[in-house]
Amino acid sequence: MQVILAQPRGFCAGVVRAIRAVDQALESYGKPVYVLHEIVHNRHVVEDLKRRGALFIESLEEVPVGAVTIFSAHGVSTAVVKEAEKRKLRVIDATCPLVTRVHFRAQEFSRQGFDVIIIGHPGHPEVEGTRGRVKGPVYVLSSSAEVATLGVRHPERLAYVTQTTLSMDDTLEVIEALKARFHIQGPDLSNICYATQTRQNSVRRLAKSIDLLLVVGARNSSNSNRLREVGERSGVRAYLIEDAEDLNPAWFSVNARVGITAGASAPEEMVQKVLDRLRIYYPCTVREMASEPEPMHFSSTPSLGL
Repeated sequence: MQVILAQPRGFCAGVVRAIRAVDQALESYGKPVYVLHEIVHNRHVVEDLKRRGALFIESLEEVPVGAVTIFSAHGVSTAVVKEAEKRKLRVIDATCPLVTRVHFRAQEFSRQGFDVIIIGHPGHPEVEGTRGRVKGPVYVLSSSAEVATLGVRHPERLAYVTQTTLSMDDTLEVIEALKARFHIQGPDLSNICYATQTRQNSVRRLAKSIDLLLVVGARNSSNSNRLREVGERSGVRAYLIEDAEDLNPAWFSVNARVGITAGASAPEEMVQKVLDRLRIYYPCTVREMASEPEPMHFSSTPSLGL
């Protein structure tokens, strides 16, 4: 069986920065430290941090007054920031800088008097955080079909931003539908983060050489789900798996050509365990795609806000 590993794959700079923030908080302040929502969307990462003393909570009401609290990489609303201040929490904001850029852009559009459309998945933490940063009218839609029925307060003053982890193909369709119906401003695809773009592009290249694609990532990870969709649109069978336990031997044959990639919050350790399981099924040759180095790194770790 031939196995080709996508490159790039796995952790992006924003995920590395967020996990490092929890690591350093535990080292500097001891346990427990509180993390609002999953620091990143991956069960294995979250369970590892839990074992080391991180407590994951869904509401700041669960946090003792004055405790060290970390905001996840997905970002939070202005209301959450104010609640943390009210409770005198010692906050470390691990929001990905690329998500923060979307916040700033949406806020600037709103200050200029535009209604803001967020292209993204309703209920996703990143989308809800961005929505909660905008004071004026804001709407969320996730497909081009929704554009036809969208009712807005000021159709002549519209702007859009996008969730960073979307499919580039789907997002382009929504943008084109918005531009066909409205006179609207926005950043084309520049809000989609570099890691999302490079991983989707690598899957498109990989799909030309494989029969089956495995995407290692969490089921609630937007960027991992989009990788699976990109594989399917490229004409190959594609499966999203959290780890080696999700593999089905019936998917494979001795002559199969298997591609493996990983979502931006999936540890490389999970990829290697998948490889170990595949080697049990059949003898494997494994090689990595040639690629350029990742274009972005975040060197700074979020600091404690007092």
